[in-house]
Amino acid sequence: MAGGILSIDLDAIAANWRALDAMSGRDTTTAAVVKADGYGLGASRVAKVLRSAGAESFFVAMPEEGVALRLALGGGPEIFVFNGHMQGDTSMIRDHELIPLLNSIEQMTFHFEHLPDAPFGVQLDSGMNRLGLEPGEWEAVAPFALPRGPKLLMSHLASADEPGSPQNEDQLAAFRDMTDGTGIRRSLSATGGTLLGPDYHFDMTRPGVGLYGGLPFAEAIPAAHLRLPVIQTRLVAPGEAVGYNATWAAREESLIATVAGGYADGLLRSLSGRGALFQGEVPCPIRGRVSMDLIGVDISHLDEIPDHLDMLSPAQTVNDVADAAGTIPYEILTSLGTRYRRSYHQSN
Repeated sequence: MAGGILSIDLDAIAANWRALDAMSGRDTTTAAVVKADGYGLGASRVAKVLRSAGAESFFVAMPEEGVALRLALGGGPEIFVFNGHMQGDTSMIRDHELIPLLNSIEQMTFHFEHLPDAPFGVQLDSGMNRLGLEPGEWEAVAPFALPRGPKLLMSHLASADEPGSPQNEDQLAAFRDMTDGTGIRRSLSATGGTLLGPDYHFDMTRPGVGLYGGLPFAEAIPAAHLRLPVIQTRLVAPGEAVGYNATWAAREESLIATVAGGYADGLLRSLSGRGALFQGEVPCPIRGRVSMDLIGVDISHLDEIPDHLDMLSPAQTVNDVADAAGTIPYEILTSLGTRYRRSYHQSN
């Protein structure tokens, strides 16, 4: 193989969903967020295994993602669309039974005019100032929206990955103020909110990154393994440089492997001089800059020349790579490129 192999452990994703589901009570259902092509791991395959595990509701960002998901899952599961109902979305929402989460008075008006009998949910802004109706807007339109029977009232926590942040309690209070007494299903928590405890669970939680092995769910089972082939090796003499702009030079004779993978494949340029690949449990530091298609890796300390090295493995999870790149596991996962051969593993 001339390119990398991205192996996806579907059993791990299902196990992570079950573990997060077990954190809430019987009156709380656990949905699954599969936007951005299942966080880079393949929404159709991921959603099918999550449905088998027990998920009955799914969340995507855009209607186009919802259409692909409906074609994969067929009828039955709820598919919510975070970005709501925009001009040009109507036929997709109607024909594929999607549930837009209406984010503004304008979206609400548009939806009621174009799909008056179609299901919908409402997204409320509890303090993140991103999507959703603000408290004053919701107070004005709730008397008209609630009699139409929204399927869900939801909001999103801005600092759920920081359990000690006072913003969490502030948003919880704001969400309660906007939704208590409505009798409508409610959802506030993604992965981080699920971990904050039952006060944040309401009727539905909707984990995302935790399903795929990412923080803040520290107990998550890693779901992705990325193996990159070694294309060539060379001895680099002391003083010689590796890669663009000579950012790293050998202090002693070094054996450098060039592997197939780079920033075109989602291996961020910020890993240059900071990240490593692994042979089993042994780290092999990146030398020089990560380029579009290739990375130089120091294998001087290995007993033999490997035919591949691992970027994601039991020895280096997506969280470790994110730390080295100075980012978050969400970005690492959703940046994984289309050139990898994807291989799915499931026990049954």
